[in-house]
Amino acid sequence: MAKKHKKKHGDHNGDLALAPPPTKQSSKQSSKLSWKDYSAELAKLHADLVTLQEWVVRKGLKVCVVFEGRDTAGKGGTIKAITERVSPRVFRVVALPTPTEREKSQMYIQRYIPHFPAAGEVVIFDRSWYNRAGVERVMGFCTEEQAKRFLEMVPAVERAMVESGIILLKYWLEVSPDEQTRRLEARIHDGRKTWKLSPMDLKSYSRWFDYSRARDDMFAATDTPWAPWYVAHSDDKRRARLNIISHLLEHIPHEKLPRDPVKLPKRQDSNGYREPDYPYKVIRERPWPAG
Repeated sequence: MAKKHKKKHGDHNGDLALAPPPTKQSSKQSSKLSWKDYSAELAKLHADLVTLQEWVVRKGLKVCVVFEGRDTAGKGGTIKAITERVSPRVFRVVALPTPTEREKSQMYIQRYIPHFPAAGEVVIFDRSWYNRAGVERVMGFCTEEQAKRFLEMVPAVERAMVESGIILLKYWLEVSPDEQTRRLEARIHDGRKTWKLSPMDLKSYSRWFDYSRARDDMFAATDTPWAPWYVAHSDDKRRARLNIISHLLEHIPHEKLPRDPVKLPKRQDSNGYREPDYPYKVIRERPWPAG
């Protein structure tokens, strides 16, 4: 069972107390985790996530998980690792597109509110209302006054979320400059990844320190006792995913529910049924290499 941890004001980031600054990767990550070891550990965590899912549904928990971070930090891969073995009806991913003209005329956070979790749901935001503190501010899609007003108001909104019963977890994935360069170059040359590369990524790449300043302001204004930020160093994507999933499981109180023994029932008799002689359009077997 995960336990709630009481934290004093000013010490709400106990998980980060001994962590290096966001842009400095820990020396413990010097050796990359092998695929075999990663897969074995991830399988265990997937089973734990299923246990969490059952508890969330049974108890009607409302969970909201926010993923933010620099481009190529690994947000999408982490979200995929979390959701690949659970129900999409319980674990729901929200990745909103560019706002429409109508949405631009609304209160800024208005388009995010309909996606907040109801009872029995875990909603994961792949980027969130914090776009205003990051990309919108750095790339000039909002005014400096709008960005500062957002930073002033969002703690109160998140307090209201938490007081309504939502379990809110906010993760910032931090990648080093060298690793970001390597990943962006891979997107340029690897046909499997070219879809991930946008003109905005290239513009953002040149503004590393503008994003650093925006991140620093965001942490200073919104890293609160009721909705703290948790930083994950992600130069080693596999380690980052395991660390984040483990942290998430620890911070959502849950228990393993008892399950009745399961036994497959006996199949019915054929009663004379025979497979039809039908000209099925069977997919051709190809000579794939054996393992």
